[in-house]
Amino acid sequence: QVQLVESGGGLVQPGTSLRLSCIGSGFTFTHYVMRWHRQAPGAERELVATIEPFTGATNYADSVKGRFTISRDNGRNTAWLQMNSLKPEDTAVYICNARNRYTNAVYWGQGTQVTVSS
Repeated sequence: QVQLVESGGGLVQPGTSLRLSCIGSGFTFTHYVMRWHRQAPGAERELVATIEPFTGATNYADSVKGRFTISRDNGRNTAWLQMNSLKPEDTAVYICNARNRYTNAVYWGQGTQVTVSS
């Protein structure tokens, strides 16, 4: 059974940091590009960051570039999203996603809420 389980969300003040985790199981982690999306109330789902399984190459949305860092550990089937200098507009449900590099099959996690507010 495929699972992606996110954790690490919460309520934080502007300017602070959070680190989200996504643990995968039930699939070959090294076959999958790991991605973080976010969805704010009333907004479309936004792709925030991606990381390739072997090269570790990353890509970021312009809105988070320089503040967020995506990483992964293939031996632990885990991906992280380090979020620094958080802003109120970063408030959203953050959802982990795994996309197969060979078949384009996609798995989604349930999401973790991040709220940035003073």
